[in-house]
Amino acid sequence: MKADIHPKNYRFVVFQDMSNEYSFLTRSTANTKETIKWEDGNEYPLIKLEISHTSHPFYTGKQQLVDTAGRVDKFRTKYKRHLKENKVTEEEK
Repeated sequence: MKADIHPKNYRFVVFQDMSNEYSFLTRSTANTKETIKWEDGNEYPLIKLEISHTSHPFYTGKQQLVDTAGRVDKFRTKYKRHLKENKVTEEEK
């Protein structure tokens, strides 16, 4: 194993899942400007997460259904004019 390739500035950091407010304390080298007061009364750097093991569908077993039909309808209404113009040019050919 190579020497001196691992960071030396490990410190305690709180990671917080923003979707369900779940937090956990672990050691990390990640940089952040935010801090949070932890259960033990000490203040630690805070890293905000979009998703963690408590909110990920693979671990929770809960799938979120994606409304693909709604997406298609939104697209068609948004670009209705462009779709009509393309139809007219195709019919002229």
